[in-house]
This record gives sequence, C-alpha cells and structure tokens, in this order.
Amino acid sequence: MTKLKLILGQWLANLTRKLKNNFYIYLALLLTLLVLLDAGVFHIGENMRDKAFDFMVKNRVFQPKADKDIVIVDINEASLAAFAKEYGRWPWPRQVMGEFVENIEAQKPKAIVFDIVFSDADIYNPDSDTYFNDVIAGTDNTFFPILRLDISQDSISKLKFSQIPGLQANSDADENATIAAVLPHFDAALKAGRLGTHNVYPDADGIVREYRMFNDDYGWRLPSLPLVLAQFNNAKNSEDYIKTLPKDMLINWRGKPFSYNYASFSDVFTDLASQHKKRPQDEFTNKIVIIGSTASGLFDLKATAMDKQFPGVEILATAIDNAKHGDYLKVWRGKIPYILMSLLLIWLTTLAFYFKVDRDKFNSIFTGSQAGLLVLSYIGINISNTYLDLTGPILWAVALFGIAKIYALATDRALQRWLAFGVKADGAEHSVLMMPILVEASEPLSDALLKKFKRSVELTSQSPNNIEILQGTQGGIWGLFGDMAVVSWMYADNKVEYGQAAKQDALNIAKQLPTLIENIGLPKTTVTRYALHEGKLANEVSSLASQWRTLFAQAVIKLEHDQNMKDLA
Repeated sequence: MTKLKLILGQWLANLTRKLKNNFYIYLALLLTLLVLLDAGVFHIGENMRDKAFDFMVKNRVFQPKADKDIVIVDINEASLAAFAKEYGRWPWPRQVMGEFVENIEAQKPKAIVFDIVFSDADIYNPDSDTYFNDVIAGTDNTFFPILRLDISQDSISKLKFSQIPGLQANSDADENATIAAVLPHFDAALKAGRLGTHNVYPDADGIVREYRMFNDDYGWRLPSLPLVLAQFNNAKNSEDYIKTLPKDMLINWRGKPFSYNYASFSDVFTDLASQHKKRPQDEFTNKIVIIGSTASGLFDLKATAMDKQFPGVEILATAIDNAKHGDYLKVWRGKIPYILMSLLLIWLTTLAFYFKVDRDKFNSIFTGSQAGLLVLSYIGINISNTYLDLTGPILWAVALFGIAKIYALATDRALQRWLAFGVKADGAEHSVLMMPILVEASEPLSDALLKKFKRSVELTSQSPNNIEILQGTQGGIWGLFGDMAVVSWMYADNKVEYGQAAKQDALNIAKQLPTLIENIGLPKTTVTRYALHEGKLANEVSSLASQWRTLFAQAVIKLEHDQNMKDLA
C-alpha cells in the first residue's frame, strides 16, 4: 500500500509538472463542450433552471395579487351533487348554461368566458341546444374555446383554417390548409367569432410554466382565449398591444390554487333564478366571468410551478390576468443566453485558477458571487416581472470550481508527499535546493500577512516548489526562529536543466523580496535575509524524513553563518 501511494504520488506530481496550470484550460474547454452539448442535446441545465425557477416563484415574498375583476364560477363537486337529482350526471343539458348566461347578463358583466368545449349536439335535448344557441346570439360578450388537437392530425382533418371565423391569414397562408381542432357546436358562437384555444402545454417534465398565446401554422394565426380577451379589453389600441405579447407567455402566478374569487355554480345559478336573491345584484358587474370546473371527477387538474394539482380553469384565469395587465414574466429561456452566461462564468473561474489568484480570497469571492447571483435572481422576481435565469450557468461554474480546487489540493499534497517520501522507491539520488527566507520586522507578522507573503512568493515562482511558513509567535525556542518562509525545490541529478531552473527561480525570488515585502503592506525598514543550500536525498542512506530535517538545519545554519560573516566584514 505504501509503495502504491508512492507511485501514485509520483505520477500525480509528474502530471502536475507536465500540465502545470494548463489543466484548468483543458478543464474549461471540456466544460465548454459539455455546455454546448447540453444546450443542444441533453438539456440538463434547462431542467436545473426550471426547478430553481419553480422554487423561486413558489416562495416569493411579494406575490402579485389576483385581479379582483376576474371571477371563476366553479362547477365543483358540490354543484355536481346539487344538480344530480334534477339534471343527472355531467354534462348537464345546455338549457342550464343558457339560463345562467341569460340571468347573469342582467348584471352586465364585461365578459363571460367558457372553459368548456361544447363539441357535440345534445341529441336527447335538441330544444335545450336551441335555447342555448338563441341566448348566445343575443350577447356580445360571450367567449368560447377551441380545442387544438395534435398537429400531426392536421393532414387527415376536413376542417380548413379558412372556415374558422376571425382567424388572421398572412400573405403566404395556404387557403386549403386543414387543422385538427374541435370547434363549438353552436352556430351563434361560431358566427360571433369570439373564439380562442384553451390548450395547456406542459414542459418536458410535465409542469405547466407557459401559456401558448397563439399558434402560427401554415400562414394562419390561431389565437388563444387569453389573447382574444386581451384584444377585447384593449379595443382602442389592441393591434399595438397584441404585438407585444409573446407566443409562449411565461405565467406570472398569483399564488397557490384558489387565489382568485370563486363562486359555486350551483349557488350562483340558484340565486339568480330565485325571486328572493341573497347574493349582491352587482356581483358580476364589469367582471370577467369564467365558467369552468375544479371537480376532480372532470379531470381538469394540472401540475404547475405552484402546485401539483392546479385547476385548469385557474390557469386560464391567470393567463387572462397576465395578458390583460401585461405583467407576465420575462426571462431569457433560450439556448444562446444559457450558453453565453455559462461560458462567461466558466472562463472567469478558470482564469482565476490559471493566474493563481489568492486561494483564500478567491474562495470567498467565488462563494459570495455565486450566492449573490442567486439572491439577485430571487430579488428580481420579487420586485419585478423579470427573472434572471442564472441557475444553470452557476452550477457549471460550481462544477468547474469543485474539480479545479480538488486538483489544486491534490497536486499540492502530491508535491508534499514527493518532498517527504521521495519520488521513486528505487534508491536513486535527487538534489534539493532549500531557501530559508527570514523576515525581520518590528513586530511578529500576523497570520494574514504571512499568508500574503507566502502567496506572493508562490506567484513569483516559475518552477514547481514547496513553500512552508514558520511563525515567530510560536511558543518556546521555536519563537526564536522568527518569521520564516522555507522554499524547497527537488530535482533528479540526471536532469541538469531542472537544477538550473530551480536556482534561477531562487535568484528571481531573492531579487523580488523588497518589492514583495512592500506589496503586502510591511514598512520599507523590514529586513529580509535568505540563504541557498543544496543537498542530496538518497532512499538507501537513511529515512527521508531525517534527511529533510538535516537539510533544513544546514540551511538555517548557513543563513546565520552568512549573516555573521557580513557582520564581521
């Protein structure tokens, strides 16, 4: 096991000498390639981004309020139970909806929006259908959904885009293009043209985060119900406003489920038909009334960023709210921003390692900056409608930082083992150049100043070495050594160029000592003394530890001898 450690330490130390700081460049290039592959193929960063987005949106301190002028009339479990005896199971006869619209119109609501697809005729109650159709024909504020089927079914559909009232056609629109969609059964709803899709399109993980405001297919623009309502609400400048709405609108959620004003369908219907009304007679005046269902048996529950079971009718309400006020969330969700931000953080981190920025400072700066970016994202989504999507790029930078730091620590330890236990276990001799540097100041140096001094020497060095610090504040006779840095180089005897490089490196450090002392904040009166001592290490002579102690003692003696000779001269 010991021999294996020696071999591993030798290999890692040799690898470090070959790669030097280029390892960080190679690592950055590898991560750059992974970022590009992820953006185009794997989408790992996209998934991380979505999870972080969900967490921040769900846990906002300042949650936007639901529009009080949007009311959901809910066909809930209580309504289904209340009407079961008279109307049977869902779906109820259309006469129920006709009576509801007719009665509620007396309160002059701004809009009545159905989140129900009336796709087929009620063959058992044709008079009921006729009545509902007549009621619709007498309104100018009722809106009905179109169910857009999968685009792969368009080719087998017989319904043409040109047959749908109110659609916009581009100059290159295909007049014969067909669309797979389910339209309202009622002629009055079709002739009015107040139609729009109410499809919900979850992301790849099944979570609803966006709302499709319109579809552009074959040169035809098919709007959604929220887009049609936005145009209806902004009739004076509708065209300019509509152009500002994105195709896929990132939903600015108003809170957890049931954040909007809800009213039970059965309660409202019964009260509207009653001679002695208990509910306010202006309850729906100038309101956008959305008729939908939260009953679990009608299967209109979706997973969203806010909750795993979010009513589909409230998703529609939120999209209408966002489109009405133009306060949907804005965020760079594309590949280009993700790639650019990731590469920026990766290469900034790489340069810090490559140019040997002070580790303690860089650790603090890096940790603080990454946390700061996440906090900035969180603050942004609380006080504005903009989400700074930095999660994926931050995680790439953290991955690089972690690997680079492990490499730096591992190579440092490998060099230390190399110096303490020998590069090879075959008895070959190696030379050691040891340079003790004594710093004599008016007061002992603090830990922070000694770290700065050590780091300055490291940055001045051009060849691999080991630097240890001996503090003058230690107790006993060790305090007599003073504040000292000991720099050591080791090289094989048969590599003359290594020895020459080490000696030149030592001379460069000696030349820079006055500047280094001044740069770390010590007065110019501070005295530095050094000595250069060269010795041998041989595995077969004695333990390497004792040889290192002997070399250190000889270097310190030479330091004092040189000073004594200067004093005598």
